[in-house]
Amino acid sequence: MTTADLSSSVPYREVTDHNGRLYRIGETDRDIMGRPRWTMVLFPWLGMLGISSSEYAFTSAEDTLHEAHLWDSGHIFWLMGVWVFFQAAVAFPAGQLRESGRLPARYAMFLGALGTILGYLSLAYAPHVVVAYIGFGMFSGIGAGLVYATCVNMVGKWYPERKGGKTGMVNGGFAYGSVPFVFLFTSYMNLGNYEGVLVMVGLICCAVVAFAGWFFKDPPKGWWPAHVDPLRLSDDPKIRRALAKNPPAVKQYSPKEAARTPVLWMMWFCLLCTAGINIFGIAFQVPFGKDMGFAGGIVATAMSLKAIVNGTGRGVIGWISDRFGRRNTLVIVCLVLGSAQFGVLVSGSMGSMPFFLFCSMVSGFGGGAIFPLFAAMTADYFGENNNASNYGMVYSSKLISGLVGSGMGAVVVGAWDYEGAFVIAGSIGIASAFLALFLRAPGRPRPQRRIVPNPQPLGEEMA
Repeated sequence: MTTADLSSSVPYREVTDHNGRLYRIGETDRDIMGRPRWTMVLFPWLGMLGISSSEYAFTSAEDTLHEAHLWDSGHIFWLMGVWVFFQAAVAFPAGQLRESGRLPARYAMFLGALGTILGYLSLAYAPHVVVAYIGFGMFSGIGAGLVYATCVNMVGKWYPERKGGKTGMVNGGFAYGSVPFVFLFTSYMNLGNYEGVLVMVGLICCAVVAFAGWFFKDPPKGWWPAHVDPLRLSDDPKIRRALAKNPPAVKQYSPKEAARTPVLWMMWFCLLCTAGINIFGIAFQVPFGKDMGFAGGIVATAMSLKAIVNGTGRGVIGWISDRFGRRNTLVIVCLVLGSAQFGVLVSGSMGSMPFFLFCSMVSGFGGGAIFPLFAAMTADYFGENNNASNYGMVYSSKLISGLVGSGMGAVVVGAWDYEGAFVIAGSIGIASAFLALFLRAPGRPRPQRRIVPNPQPLGEEMA
């Protein structure tokens, strides 16, 4: 039995709306877990901080790892691609285990903490690159996937009426936590201390994830906050506007039902494209900046700014999407992300450091904003009860985007240089904006076009 199925002595009632969707109302957050629900934004945010360095700071350690282990530089990018592959691969099965009750949220976080420390230990002491692929690529990737899926879906369950901003804030932790480690790996870690630095980082991240996970608890299925009536317009203008722009799903879709809707696979492909661009930027911004002649400190600053804006973008874009709608916001984000790739290329070719930093930040904003948008949109379209599994299916596109953005990105750079790679990335981003225009919630009738009255009613035409 999971915490979502525990009975409560507090009276509650179940109501249905005109679509037949069921809501469980009457219980407050304190009734269920003894504390306010904003703590289920704070602790998931901390959990995301703990896994962020593995993706966003990893390529900053490229030079040291290459010299220390004598690995070919291509291995660094493929290691990241394998990490992203397993991080995305575990999302759907983890969601299934979570929703079936076989993997409580707390234990998922503990397993994620274990995978995090194993990843850094393998980078520090791997006798062969294969050990790094297993320890960092597989174990750390799986651990990060468990943490990511648990944190993102947890906050959506506790804030079903206004999930955009809260989901974005939690998602932002996936970038913020890497900032100090970017400078640490770039400016301080060297051949004399890399083992100690990697172990220290692994222990810190492991402890943060485990601490946050201790406080995790799911609400009951179908739970709705007691102060918000799902059948009436809310008196709170923020809640009313958010629900008007992003109405709740018409029903709680099971994974099988969601998989039969075309829109889920359109979302899958759109995330594949945009996540691939984001990972490409993470993997190649540092080496591109160095090849363009920028100093190591400038490149590290650019990468840190990218991570900061990436995290900020995730939080801000969730708030914006609550006000203006997820799909409309996603279209703009895709345009920004695609255009930024051309800007990074042009700024590097010009040797303009301020322009390079600006385009890097814009790229980071767009790359970070897509993930909370898709997480919240999945719950809007298919409901919160099975969101871990449904978002796991959408997020599984990162299986391919990680390998394409990092590993295949290295192949494209080798074949067509940075110019060809950035042009391709920018074009894909703009094409994704066009695809996003066709995303609509399944089962919800399209708004009817306004009927214009006939200026000559019947009878007058014959007069």
